[in-house]
Amino acid sequence: MNRIWVTLLLALALGSAGAQAQSRNLLIQLQPGGGYRIWHADGPSVLSDDDIMLLDSMAEPQGSAPIPTPLGPARARRTELGVIIELSEANTDKTLLVDRDACGHLKTWHVDGGTPLTDDQATDLVMSALPGGGPRLVLDPEHHAKSFITAIGIMVAVWKPRRKLP
Repeated sequence: MNRIWVTLLLALALGSAGAQAQSRNLLIQLQPGGGYRIWHADGPSVLSDDDIMLLDSMAEPQGSAPIPTPLGPARARRTELGVIIELSEANTDKTLLVDRDACGHLKTWHVDGGTPLTDDQATDLVMSALPGGGPRLVLDPEHHAKSFITAIGIMVAVWKPRRKLP
């Protein structure tokens, strides 16, 4: 597992060093019955690390009692793939996923974000994913991606490639 995170961080560092814009990270999870749930590394619902740690510690399989946060009451539910935080009063980005990286640091994934994928693109990324990183895929002329198999789903690094000089 540590090798996956090191490889992902290296890919992100290389991607952002050669990128003209900020790299974006996604997490794709297969859903029962088919289809994908796509999580975004950044989104409109932002909770402090202290709030995330509290919700993570209070999570129960059936869901915690409502816990006050700056975004309204939140419930935390522990699942096989991480802790799901439900923000019932948020206008958008009502669901967050909390995961721990190889160093134990909490990572928050958002249900709403700025990197849309088509079903075909998500399928290509899932099918090409490898533990150490699959091949680079061209999503469109402005975005490239690389996908990695992790314990909680397919992690995807998306970046804008550097334009070649004439």
